[in-house]
Amino acid sequence: MTTTHEPGERKVVTFSLGHQMFGIDMSALIEIREWEEPTPLPGVAPYIKGVTNLRGTVVPVVGLAERIGWPASEIHSRSCILVVNIGGKHCGFLVDEVADIVLIKQEDVQPAPEVEIGENVISGLVQISARTTDGAPPAGGTMVSLLDLATLSLTRPMEAAA
Repeated sequence: MTTTHEPGERKVVTFSLGHQMFGIDMSALIEIREWEEPTPLPGVAPYIKGVTNLRGTVVPVVGLAERIGWPASEIHSRSCILVVNIGGKHCGFLVDEVADIVLIKQEDVQPAPEVEIGENVISGLVQISARTTDGAPPAGGTMVSLLDLATLSLTRPMEAAA
C-alpha cells in the first residue's frame, strides 16, 4: 500500500525515551531491529554500546538517552534499535519503544526553544493527535521533539566504532 502526501508534509517515526516522545524523519530510517546485545568496544564514548552486524556491515549502537545526556535506558521487551543513515553512515540508536509513523505538516512544526544547553539536538516540536480505535475524535495529543540527526552525528565516535 502506498500513500502520497502533499508538499510540506513528511513522515516521522515516533518513539519513546523515558516518558518523552521523539521523532525522526522516516527518510533517514533504514530499519527497526529488535534489541540484541552489541559487541562492546574498548576506548569509545560511554554512550556507544558497541557494534552489531547489519547484513555484513558493522554498525555502531548508541544509547540515545545517554547521547542526549539522560540516564541510560533500561532494556526491556519493547526496547529496539533504530538503524538510521546520517550523512551516508549507518548508526543504530537504542530507544525504549517505537510508537508510530505519523504524517506531519511542516507548518505545524514549532522551532525548538532557545535555551542554554551544550548542543541542541532538537530541530523542532510538533503536537500530534492520539489515535483512537473507536472512531471518536482524539482527545488532546502528544508533544513530539523532532531530532536533528545531523547534530547527533557521531562522525568521530562512529569512525572509532566502525
